[in-house]
Amino acid sequence: MPSVEDVEAALTNVIDPELGLDFVELGLIYGIEVTGGDVHVTFSLTSPGCPIGPQVSEQIEEFVTELDGVTSVESSMVFTPPWTPDRMSEDAKFALGY
Repeated sequence: MPSVEDVEAALTNVIDPELGLDFVELGLIYGIEVTGGDVHVTFSLTSPGCPIGPQVSEQIEEFVTELDGVTSVESSMVFTPPWTPDRMSEDAKFALGY
């Protein structure tokens, strides 16, 4: 069975193509739930108008499915609470000049 930490590590491969940073560093992963081999990831985008939502869902499924013990992956995109740069890691803030 994968752990939340395993899933989070896999999600570092999901890259925002515009910013060039991963979704974990950007603070766009809002939640990870693991129940047996079933994984649910809640994520957001930097803005509701961002067109990459379907691509992100596909990448989440692709990278998390590679983990041992994962039998299903589901993702949900949310906009509450709205994403702000405060959610970014210190490394991401530095890379983007915040």
